[in-house]
Amino acid sequence: MQLKSQPGNRGNILRKRLKNGIPDARDCGSHWETLGGRTRGQTNDSPPHQDLKGGKRAIDLGEGSELIYVPRFLPQHRSWTLFDYLNREIPGPGPPSASLAGLASRLASPLPRDTCYIADQGLPELQYSGYKPTAHSWGDYPPLKDILEAVLEALPGSSFNSLLLNRYKGGSDYVAWHSDDEKLYGPAPEIASVSLGCERDFLLRKKKPTRAAPYGKHLGRKKASQLGTCNSELSFHTKSMALETAQENCLDQHSLVLKHGSLLAMRGFTQRDWLHSIPKRAKAGSIRINLTFRQVQI
Repeated sequence: MQLKSQPGNRGNILRKRLKNGIPDARDCGSHWETLGGRTRGQTNDSPPHQDLKGGKRAIDLGEGSELIYVPRFLPQHRSWTLFDYLNREIPGPGPPSASLAGLASRLASPLPRDTCYIADQGLPELQYSGYKPTAHSWGDYPPLKDILEAVLEALPGSSFNSLLLNRYKGGSDYVAWHSDDEKLYGPAPEIASVSLGCERDFLLRKKKPTRAAPYGKHLGRKKASQLGTCNSELSFHTKSMALETAQENCLDQHSLVLKHGSLLAMRGFTQRDWLHSIPKRAKAGSIRINLTFRQVQI
């Protein structure tokens, strides 16, 4: 299905939003300022990146993890046409899992965004955080098939058979720190994400390595005359660990702003070694729609 811009209807849509008190993603104000691949800490420690054709950037996170970012993946007119279509067609929150544990999880922590799941026929059911979304076919939302083909063209050699769509209604909608390292995606999954509407911060941080038990855990019973020395050594060791942790947190956290119409791909061991999130932002007062493509292992 060919996406076509309908400028005549856009004014009606905008007037309807304003009448209903719904802010429009085109009026994000200062939130449209691009931060790029900003690293917290010294700028010299920013991950190396390579600028490719069309603004496409390859960002090497090290140890087999890589990001691909295309800020101008979709033309503006096509991005807004797709945004309007999806914002109109996306259903509300899906039904909770039939299990008691799933129902309890959803009641205790409602999903902070609307979702819609599209997948090839025959794939395993998706279930997470007490949710079990209904799997729609690509034929239910024809424009999404076109976007899938565009993503595959931009990422040669990639393969995707499912799509999880999220709608963030404002700055209070978010995604907590997590990694998509479930077994159904394989050991080194590639995940591609298309952003539409209001720009939001994308945060990335390195997973903490498994550490041995801190010095002092295995002191056992010490004579009273030895306790002073042990406490002194433990205090010094604890301060050293705290300084080391602070340095790691500074160097291994990155952020960028996901632009309207952009494409972000996480490759290699990014899910194994890194966590990512979309945090709450008070100034993000309008709607963002995100399309996340994954390959489910059969």
